[in-house]
Amino acid sequence: MSAEITPEPGPPDTTGTTGPRHRGPRGRGSKALRVTAWTAAGILVLGGTGFGYLYVKLNGNIKSVDINQALGTDRPQNVDNGSQDILVLGSDSRSGGNEKLGGGIDDGSARSDTAMIVHVYEGHQKAAVVSIPRDTLVERPECTDTHGTNRPAAQNVMFNSAYSTGGAACAVKTVESMTGIRMDHYVEVDFAGFQKLIDELGGVEITTTRNIDDPNSRLSLKAGTHTLNGRQALGLVRTRHGVGDGSDLGRIQLQQAFIKALVKQVKDIGVLSSPKRLYDLADTATRTVTTDSELGSVTNLASFASGLKGITASQMTMVTMPVQYDPADPNRVLMDKPKADLVWKALKADRPIPRSATKGTATGGAQGVVESS
Repeated sequence: MSAEITPEPGPPDTTGTTGPRHRGPRGRGSKALRVTAWTAAGILVLGGTGFGYLYVKLNGNIKSVDINQALGTDRPQNVDNGSQDILVLGSDSRSGGNEKLGGGIDDGSARSDTAMIVHVYEGHQKAAVVSIPRDTLVERPECTDTHGTNRPAAQNVMFNSAYSTGGAACAVKTVESMTGIRMDHYVEVDFAGFQKLIDELGGVEITTTRNIDDPNSRLSLKAGTHTLNGRQALGLVRTRHGVGDGSDLGRIQLQQAFIKALVKQVKDIGVLSSPKRLYDLADTATRTVTTDSELGSVTNLASFASGLKGITASQMTMVTMPVQYDPADPNRVLMDKPKADLVWKALKADRPIPRSATKGTATGGAQGVVESS
């Protein structure tokens, strides 16, 4: 069965269910798409406690950043309603193995060309994913990066400049400033890890409703059903010139369809019967992600992901942050504040995102190009 890329009705109100949420500092818990928080981390959970003596090695794979230390107390208030909010970023660093994949030059910089706010509803059975277009012009707040360096505020700059300027901490600060929502966690995945992860999963099946041909992302697909390997999957989530109006908005629609297919793949895959395959997946997953310090161990990451196992592709609402094209520059977009406020208010209240929030906003014209099988 295929799921087209259309905004879905949000999850029903789950009044009456309970679950931990923001518990204060001590207890709280991309050009390419990376995997969503539960997809990257959830692979660990597939094996439950089967890691045993491999714990130390896997634990050493995980990179983490102390977001709380960098940002201090100047952040939105915690809301104790049983939900969680996770900022998922994909950086396009050209260093190491990513240089060849990215098709660029290693200039020592990195950008967050994919950004998603993952809101996990109370009860952890449903989620909403809000993609933030990288080309959105924003006011970037003053922030201190994870090295302790102060970064000045800036106006009318692209959203992805927050990460390239001040790393994970400044990206989180910018998102919190835009939304008024405190991020409980941060997860980042890279080019090389994404490609290898897809290969080790055995590929991901998607259906294209039309041909996609984009030399820039090295992707050529005929209309039909395909099992994409890692290279092809990376090409799909990077392509923007092969679909729609060539904007980042169209690429986001492809990414959202791919995420649903990937989540389904992780749910269905039979890794428990193969300890070696399970270990290979866990090894790649832990090498692929960078997290906030509160998730920076196998135990914490697996515990966090275990709470997300009940969320299936059909229980995910996926939208793009409401934006309109910038009249002064068609290559840039501006947040549609009245409509975006409807999104942020819904997430703060742990309620469904209303359809009116995304109606009449810019989309990029790639809707329905890819279906998840």
